[in-house]
Amino acid sequence: MSLRPPRAILFDLDGTLADTAPDLAAAANFLRQEHGMDPAPYETLRPVASAGARGLIGAALDIHPGDERYEALKARFLDRYEANMTAHSKLFDSVPELLAQLEARGIAWGIVTNKASRFTDKLTPQIGLGHAGCTVSGDTTPHPKPHPAPLLEAAKRLQLAPEDCWYVGDDLRDIQAGRAAGMPTVAAAWGYCGHSAPASWEADALAHEPLQLLQLLA
Repeated sequence: MSLRPPRAILFDLDGTLADTAPDLAAAANFLRQEHGMDPAPYETLRPVASAGARGLIGAALDIHPGDERYEALKARFLDRYEANMTAHSKLFDSVPELLAQLEARGIAWGIVTNKASRFTDKLTPQIGLGHAGCTVSGDTTPHPKPHPAPLLEAAKRLQLAPEDCWYVGDDLRDIQAGRAAGMPTVAAAWGYCGHSAPASWEADALAHEPLQLLQLLA
């Protein structure tokens, strides 16, 4: 599908720009260890990494929001993750080249993530994303994705109309948020993607690796 060339591309963080699943999974398995359990297979935890504490605690311990144990486990998970969140996290292959190409073409780029600023502000400069045109975290606006507020805030910070921005993400809620904000959307099939097929999300385009975005620009 052809898309109108954007003036900016906004990206989700976990599973789209950065492969953070190893450190998130390690925090989840730390909880299992504290409960006398063997580590869960990485292949079980990786698909839910974009869902953060909710997804990882659910996959690792089958404990979910609403359970009386959940909030204490969430706090423990987040503290453990914060202490080790750059141990193995890194940008996906070819993301640095993609961002350099966008900058060379005069296309701005930014980050819109549901990750709290407590983590985003520390993580992004350490993995090579400190020069983003804007960074909107999960607690920047009153509502996280799939609400459109974070994406609209990012467009505002870039001084662009929403329709002049693409939004790229590896979770259904990213596509829902982009659609609600009036932005063309691209499903990042190289990411974590939960347990659903990106082709079923009804995004405006599907990319199987980061540099394919450059082809979509053409």
